[in-house]
Amino acid sequence: MLAISPTDEWRTSHPGGTIGLLEITGLDNARPSPQLNARKREIEANLREGYKEFTRQDFLALPVMAAYDRYYTRFNKTYHLQLQVESIVLKGKNLPDGSPAVDANFMAEVETLVLTAGHDLARLRQPVSIDTSREGDHMILMNGTAKIIRAGDMIMRDADGISCSILYGQDDRSPITPATSGVLYVAYAPTGIPLESVALQLRTIEAYVRLFSPTITVEQLRLLSA
Repeated sequence: MLAISPTDEWRTSHPGGTIGLLEITGLDNARPSPQLNARKREIEANLREGYKEFTRQDFLALPVMAAYDRYYTRFNKTYHLQLQVESIVLKGKNLPDGSPAVDANFMAEVETLVLTAGHDLARLRQPVSIDTSREGDHMILMNGTAKIIRAGDMIMRDADGISCSILYGQDDRSPITPATSGVLYVAYAPTGIPLESVALQLRTIEAYVRLFSPTITVEQLRLLSA
């Protein structure tokens, strides 16, 4: 099991915040999953039916979405998952087709609205910590772009630097690939998001992973609270 600990700076900077950790090993991420794809169609239909009369302000009034909106507004940014849910509901777009372990995460995200990153366990190096970004922090984004990270953001670090940031997403060192057999899912929940919502996100991801890889082992499923 990967050891992950919160720093005092994270607890001080993000009171009321929660981190959800789901570590899974023994998965087969190499092949498309008809069961997972069928569930995608069900999720899309449910979202369109449940939110069919919604405007942008209605989405922002959802309690979980509102909490993320407050967090992102502090940094003059928009919660990207809000835009993705709107595109499914209002523009008729479908959930993307990536590797199953990535898709399982995104499927759960659009249902619970809880922001979650997925990392290849083999590409993370201990020590791993949940922290707060400081002046001078930087990372290489998944698209290969070097990015200076604004101070005060909720982040995860490993021995090689920042692995993920709420505002800027994941690094280019630890993304899930078709060859990935062990995954660490990390849910980032700022103040105002109930523990139950974070726990539901992790359980939902696990259920979707089991659709394509039923013999997985859950190494850890736990919540860290500031």
